[in-house]
Amino acid sequence: MVEFGAVVLYPRRLIEIVCYSTLIRPEDLSAVAVASGRSDGITREVVSSAPKFEQVADRIFGILNGRVWGGHNMQRFDCARIREAFTDIGWPCPESVGIIDSLAVLMHGFGRRAGNLKMATLASYFGLGQQKHRSLNDVCMNLEALKYSATVLLLVNH
Repeated sequence: MVEFGAVVLYPRRLIEIVCYSTLIRPEDLSAVAVASGRSDGITREVVSSAPKFEQVADRIFGILNGRVWGGHNMQRFDCARIREAFTDIGWPCPESVGIIDSLAVLMHGFGRRAGNLKMATLASYFGLGQQKHRSLNDVCMNLEALKYSATVLLLVNH
């Protein structure tokens, strides 16, 4: 894990109450590319001065524990990275009270009307701009994609 980003929402109105993002310096800096091959701008130099996971683990645990977690491909990707990061430092993993995986939700309810359902494709389909492949940007884009797809489904089904 080289970056963590989360937004905590007040559930009844989807109002942001906490926003947190940090780069994370991995134990092995050679695992991070010297030059970024994607548009994220995350390079070895950028993460070399970031805090190690154990320095931000308490904050991340507080954000995640006892909450509903949401993300795109969350169950296959993010949940595993979170478990690994906490296991690596000998901490218990935060517990979710539920998971909203927008990829699973969209595959089931939205179908392939937006193409392959990758976040970049959804962003293009809904006119949300280009995916930046940065944690906090992806969190916000994911939330918007869910809102737009819910609106489309409500309009189509009525």
